[in-house]
Amino acid sequence: MRIGFSLPQFGAAAAEVDRTAEFAAGAEERGAASLWTGDRLLVAVDPAVGYGGGPGGPGSVPAEFETAHDPLALLAAAAAVTTRVELGTSTLNAPWYPAALLARQAATLDALSGGRLLLGLGTGWAPEEYAAVGVPMGERGARLDEALDLFDAWWHTDPVAFDGRFATVVPSHVHAKPRRVPVYLAGFAPRARRRIAERADGFLPVATTDTTDLDAAVPRPWAQLRAAAVAAGRAPDAVGAVLRVNPRPGQSAADAAAVLRRAAADTDVEHAFVDLMHLARDTGGALAAVEEVLAAV
Repeated sequence: MRIGFSLPQFGAAAAEVDRTAEFAAGAEERGAASLWTGDRLLVAVDPAVGYGGGPGGPGSVPAEFETAHDPLALLAAAAAVTTRVELGTSTLNAPWYPAALLARQAATLDALSGGRLLLGLGTGWAPEEYAAVGVPMGERGARLDEALDLFDAWWHTDPVAFDGRFATVVPSHVHAKPRRVPVYLAGFAPRARRRIAERADGFLPVATTDTTDLDAAVPRPWAQLRAAAVAAGRAPDAVGAVLRVNPRPGQSAADAAAVLRRAAADTDVEHAFVDLMHLARDTGGALAAVEEVLAAV
């Protein structure tokens, strides 16, 4: 199994954002297969919705998200000091961004990294973040669908032309094309699952260090997505997967490694990454966690 790790983007480790390049190079040197960022903008003092869509109120969102750095800027820093690791987002909240600008950012990052970008997209869950970027949250699904359409045009055709609900591109020359950016999607609702089956290169399942039913987290939904992909006229192997492992506060790298061992033994997942947000408070601790996980799997 290929094993990656999150960059020090949130919480205490984010105070050392100026050491991102040091961490990225060190993680690659130690054998990491990939490096990842997420997408948080702010935490409301009194959130209407809690983490992941749960009940809101003060304290319903991890305090670590109160300090958050830009995901694509961090990946660009990592790209500059690495040569092998894949660079992924899990996930970037695509509806927040004008699709043409996001298409350009992804193409540039893919070029900077020599074709190592994996673009994982989602829609988020915090209405306050949508309000801050001036995007109606009720449009998030439609905006993600249109972004995928625009990406197809921006990355693969010349001249580029697009006429959508949220964006219009008159016939234009856009020669800065990516090599190929795999697009993975997150989501659990029926509409999100259909989108993955019909359009994505893969999906982004999540397991915590408390997950007892790994089959429900990965193999079962993956089999359903593969079947839906075939029904949509795609190949059965069209939908891949990268598993995200989220340790709980107070748990350890050993706990994360245990989940990875179970995933390797009980699923077909060949690529996973560990979120270090609760495992390390600084760059040294993050690199130590990388070493411990890789040695234990």
